[in-house]
Amino acid sequence: MNRAREAETFWQRGGGWVLAQCVLMAAVVGASFLRTGRFDPPAAVRVLGTLAMSWGAAVGIAGAWVLRGSRTIFPKPKPEARLVTTGIYARVRHPLYSSLMGLTWGWGCWVGSWPVLAAAAALTALLGFKARHEERWLVERFPEYADYARRVARFIPGLW
Repeated sequence: MNRAREAETFWQRGGGWVLAQCVLMAAVVGASFLRTGRFDPPAAVRVLGTLAMSWGAAVGIAGAWVLRGSRTIFPKPKPEARLVTTGIYARVRHPLYSSLMGLTWGWGCWVGSWPVLAAAAALTALLGFKARHEERWLVERFPEYADYARRVARFIPGLW
């Protein structure tokens, strides 16, 4: 396969979303080193951050475990992918995105950094748009996805 074909495949599978997500994840990490925008988080905020990170880690591990070989960084499903609606996917449609949200918001609370929280907010918005885009591909590939989406929360059970 030549480089032009590889680039085309990357973009066709949603590579732009992947690049944007990587940039924002790097922004979360990079903002952690900034001294500006720091605040001393109260104990309750640190506890909230710890809970969010713990939840994010658990949801991410559960999602990766259930998906196994169907997991991909791209929003477009792999040709051999199957629709997964069991395990954590019976409660959340996008647990891997939920995981990133929990981890980044939790980290921002725990370290007490407005820049980290701003990057987490930008990442959350991007993941919301990415999920909607991905869901269009999922409905095309798996017509039963539309019914599944009506029953199961996108990111947080009972909330969102």
